[in-house]
Amino acid sequence: MTTEIHEGPLQASRTLEAPAKLSWREKRYQRRRRRIWLEEVLGWILVPVILLGCYWFLEVGLNALGTSPAAIMEGIEAILASL
Repeated sequence: MTTEIHEGPLQASRTLEAPAKLSWREKRYQRRRRRIWLEEVLGWILVPVILLGCYWFLEVGLNALGTSPAAIMEGIEAILASL
């Protein structure tokens, strides 16, 4: 028999605990962070699209009336010069 090997009682293995559920405040914080991130991305995409759309709408509207932004600016300058 082997007397030099002495095995003591077995160590209890570490139990894996399920991660704690998030509280309602933590869930709200995560939703808020996601919403803010989404709003930033939409802002970076939609603001240039809206500005280009306004410029295009102005150009089309003025062309339909038979004028241009340059002609309008010249008219404004002429009015200011006559004052």
